[in-house]
Amino acid sequence: MPSAAATQVNMDTLGPRTLTSAVFERLRKDILAARLVPGQKLNIAHLSKGFGVSLAATREALSRLVADGLVQASDQRGFRVTPVSPADLEDITRTRIDIEGLALRRSIELGGAEWVKDVETAFADLLAVPYRDPADPRVHNEAWLVRHRHFHRALVSACGSVWLLRFRDALYEQSERYRQLSIPRDPGLRDVDAEHREIVEAALRRDADAAVTALAAHFARTADFVKARPYPGPSPIGG
Repeated sequence: MPSAAATQVNMDTLGPRTLTSAVFERLRKDILAARLVPGQKLNIAHLSKGFGVSLAATREALSRLVADGLVQASDQRGFRVTPVSPADLEDITRTRIDIEGLALRRSIELGGAEWVKDVETAFADLLAVPYRDPADPRVHNEAWLVRHRHFHRALVSACGSVWLLRFRDALYEQSERYRQLSIPRDPGLRDVDAEHREIVEAALRRDADAAVTALAAHFARTADFVKARPYPGPSPIGG
């Protein structure tokens, strides 16, 4: 987390609701990037001081994170980052395959020329940046993560259901948290570009069965990789 002084400068010009949203987004990013680790206690007073905001703004931001499943609240213990486990990862993966697979099928059926263009552009943008951070190959490239999020969202963007996309987005964030907790150590173990290409090619030729099968294999492979390569140090996802 940035220093209190640095954060204060950014927060001073924001109104109450925008301020809460800024705190929410910063905490969300820190949780998804594992800078705030699973099970870590979140002290409202400490966070408020660090961000230079009121206790009310921090509490509201944390409450929004509770609704998103990234933070847990307890009357006795306060707030903490939601723990992770192999069982939870399996549940998220299976459910994401079901939900995102349905959204992909509907997008293939309903998507027109604009959807095709969006998918092609998002995939080209993803291929244009390295998978790993050039300055530190042990971690993902931040630009790749942003484009990866956009790529998977583009694939399902024509499904025609706001609720389906809302559930899909929540599951994506949960799965990304596991990805950040277990960064692959050997880039040669997996060809992610080829996995993405298989999904795209099947989708654009309107082969829904092949596209959903490729998508499911992609998600399952990620889950297997995460379980096999836990986060350095004491494993936050157990055995």
